[in-house]
Amino acid sequence: MIRLAFALLATCVLAFAADIDTHGAKIAPLIDPAKLATLGERGANPRVQKIVYWLATARSEGANITNVIERALSSVLVTNQLRRELTKATMLRNLLIADRPGCLDKEGLDDMRRGNAATVKRGWYRGDQLSVDHVIPRAVVPELDNVIANLELLPQRANARKNSTIGQRQRDFAQKLNKARLLSKEGLQKVMRAKR
Repeated sequence: MIRLAFALLATCVLAFAADIDTHGAKIAPLIDPAKLATLGERGANPRVQKIVYWLATARSEGANITNVIERALSSVLVTNQLRRELTKATMLRNLLIADRPGCLDKEGLDDMRRGNAATVKRGWYRGDQLSVDHVIPRAVVPELDNVIANLELLPQRANARKNSTIGQRQRDFAQKLNKARLLSKEGLQKVMRAKR
């Protein structure tokens, strides 16, 4: 009886690990720094939508999404701890941003799976597309164009209103990105000198 219980437990643990591996393997190529570096202007934007799709799918299948993200980061050899934390936090925030206004229904997930913007279903921005915004604007620091940690989902109208604004949030975030070696010293200086 005890052997049977241990066998069942071992099977569950292996299945759980396989789920994390499977979902992590779907996200890994989307966040691979080597691949991101080869993309053209705004090339990572569809990847952000796909990441949210895969995280939502992993969550709906009962996988621990934090562990899924950790597995994806490890598989693409992101070893800098601050870089890992910033990327993970952004990915989790984007899932939450998509979830709150009802973007993760069947239609929205179908759009995001293909790298397209889902439609906001609830709240102030109902009817807007959930676009990808650069936390630190591309116009200020183009080197952050395809950095996943710098890409955040935002309803289209809010994104258009924001434009190339640099506030205290962007300045603080730029310092973190610089410490994580995601933003050069020159890029940090541009952010700090930018008009508010």
